[in-house]
Amino acid sequence: MSEKSANETILQLLKEKASLKQDVFYKTIDVFRELKQVVKEVADELRPKATAIDKRILVEYKDKSEFEVELRVAGDVLIFHMHTNVFEFDTSHQMWKTSYVKENTGNSFCGMINIYNFLADSFKYNRANDLGYLVARIFLNKDQHYFVEGKRQLGFMYNDFANAILNKEELKKIVESSIVYCLNFDLFTPPFEEMKVVTIAQVLEESSMMTVKTGKRLGFRFQADTDLPE
Repeated sequence: MSEKSANETILQLLKEKASLKQDVFYKTIDVFRELKQVVKEVADELRPKATAIDKRILVEYKDKSEFEVELRVAGDVLIFHMHTNVFEFDTSHQMWKTSYVKENTGNSFCGMINIYNFLADSFKYNRANDLGYLVARIFLNKDQHYFVEGKRQLGFMYNDFANAILNKEELKKIVESSIVYCLNFDLFTPPFEEMKVVTIAQVLEESSMMTVKTGKRLGFRFQADTDLPE
């Protein structure tokens, strides 16, 4: 390949991919900023109603960073985290069967926002060994078309990539669906046989560091479990 043709190829790739990825990245930032506002509004709406039910029930919103926001609802914490990279999908992915992507492959490049679920006590007691669960992944392209990969209703309610636009109303639905899922996802006790042996260090440190690992399904299912009991 000559120097001229190599330069032309580089410039073409920059035009077709690098510039497109910048468009997707900045669109994802805009949507994530709106998501933060939506999470805050949901928290403000729920807080007085939750307090009316029981004053011990906490609903708290924390803006952690440009790419992370935290929502506590009772004993659950939801972390909304924007990934700073732009992603393409494997050719086996369902989106490649749609005319929307077939007609313009650039539509398949997406930003990603992850939603994680943790126990509130994991943060309160600094239990660094505790487990969190990926509840959903929101994917959106430069035109704000989106779909969600997630648990239960999150996985099938938001999957019309060709037509669905990720606006404020849709963001609120996703946030509320995520809260419902997490509140229904209960903490199970680990099997006795897996917890009957602990080290002296764990026992000595438990009161201050709470190092015995805890998770909602620890010992029963892998973190990426797919079929959870109702």
